Amino acid sequence: MTPPVSQPVTLSVIVPVFNERVTVRTLLERVRAVPIRKEIIIVDDGSTDGTPAAIQDFATQHAADPDNAIRLILHERNAGKGAALRTGIAHATGEITLFQDADLEYSPEEYPQLIAPILSGEAEVVFGSRFLGGPRRVLFFRHTIGNKLLTFLSNLCTDLNLTDMETCYKVFRTEILRAMPLVSNRFGIEPEITAKVARMGCRVYEVPISYHGREYWEGKKIGWKDGVSAIWTILKYTFVDDRENTDAGYKTLQRLRRTRRYNEFVWSLIAPYVGDRVLEVGCGVGTFTRYLRNRELAVATDNNEQYLKIVRRRLLHYDNIVIRQVNWNDANLDGLRNHRFDTILCLNVLEHIERDDAALATFSSLLESGGRLILQVPAMHALFGQIDRAIGHYRRYDRDELATKLAAHGFELAEGTYFNLPGVLGWWINSVVLRRGTVPGLQARVANLLVPWLRIERRWRPPRGMALLAVGRKVRDGEPKPAPFLISPDLG
Repeated sequence: MTPPVSQPVTLSVIVPVFNERVTVRTLLERVRAVPIRKEIIIVDDGSTDGTPAAIQDFATQHAADPDNAIRLILHERNAGKGAALRTGIAHATGEITLFQDADLEYSPEEYPQLIAPILSGEAEVVFGSRFLGGPRRVLFFRHTIGNKLLTFLSNLCTDLNLTDMETCYKVFRTEILRAMPLVSNRFGIEPEITAKVARMGCRVYEVPISYHGREYWEGKKIGWKDGVSAIWTILKYTFVDDRENTDAGYKTLQRLRRTRRYNEFVWSLIAPYVGDRVLEVGCGVGTFTRYLRNRELAVATDNNEQYLKIVRRRLLHYDNIVIRQVNWNDANLDGLRNHRFDTILCLNVLEHIERDDAALATFSSLLESGGRLILQVPAMHALFGQIDRAIGHYRRYDRDELATKLAAHGFELAEGTYFNLPGVLGWWINSVVLRRGTVPGLQARVANLLVPWLRIERRWRPPRGMALLAVGRKVRDGEPKPAPFLISPDLG
């Protein structure tokens, strides 16, 4: 017998059905028997064999079961598995969502091991793999080859190392699914979901499952046309990012998070100034928070709770990292003043704060004497354009202006360096001339390619650049008040 799941969680089980009258009742009995609180969302995709009546009869018989709420949603005409899953996702209310076919090829008894990596915090998405050792019916060699080829092509495009991309058993934190703008109607939904899971940077686990495949005379529906559609979908979403339901700031953060080499370069610039007790202002989706995992204490803050949920999931096991929601336009400092911060990290955030002088005063009050405020801000007023407006920038800066602001709040400018001169042209064209609302994916990828040049540029210290790195040291008590525009020797 499968042990019950001890954590209080509701599992949304989405069951797309089309002409499954013979098997659906047995499937629903097996789903009900799993000792997890569930809502079972059955989406009938235009069945013509009496399937809806069989489901409704089953639901009426078990209407009094508080742990297995059954909901039937009807499509007037057959639209495909993908369309049925999208309907089910729109009605899911559980913390975790699982896809279940109605054809008895997959075993609901395996739900506990499928959701275990999510409950433990290890994963955000789980794929059940038919090729990791579970018992499976021996059938269709050519289907197996086709599946492996599709999985290989998908892995090649997503840089995941799945063994079974086409599996029915895909399990998600429901909020992850809701962040995906899914469009595929038929079996292309499988590679589309996989591509978007990879693009979102989700933590994915695979779990071995059993498989009891059917032959075509038993009702198996997938065919070679679906394989061709899957290939097209894989290739399409390698190059297309269509997350229309995400705001410009989120899309920009996700694109910049994937510029790994560029982010590592920026971290190499600031790492020498970062102490052991760090306050991160505006952590976004955790692009730089992960570099703080070895510090004594890191308090990562943002005003966007959805971003913070992502950071919490990614850094769940680091007890030294505290995640807090703080609006720095109207900062609530309860619980922050006692941390004795020696570093405040504020990367691409100050420009988002309407009253930046008030924010700098707040930062000064939170830092220990001699502590460092590390700022990365967008530079050059002439570059201010539509991307800045779309992602919430109030301004761009120049070095002397920023030095004056820092001096007014007790900071000596220890480092003030422009960088990324090549990016100036691309930003000006996209933001000022073309008036685009997000950082184009191509420009984000080019940032990775420019890293060798940026390392050379660092030695040259150009007089202008797209970004400005500034390090302010809080003057100790008794030290002379800092003079504006003074660039002191590098403290690194």
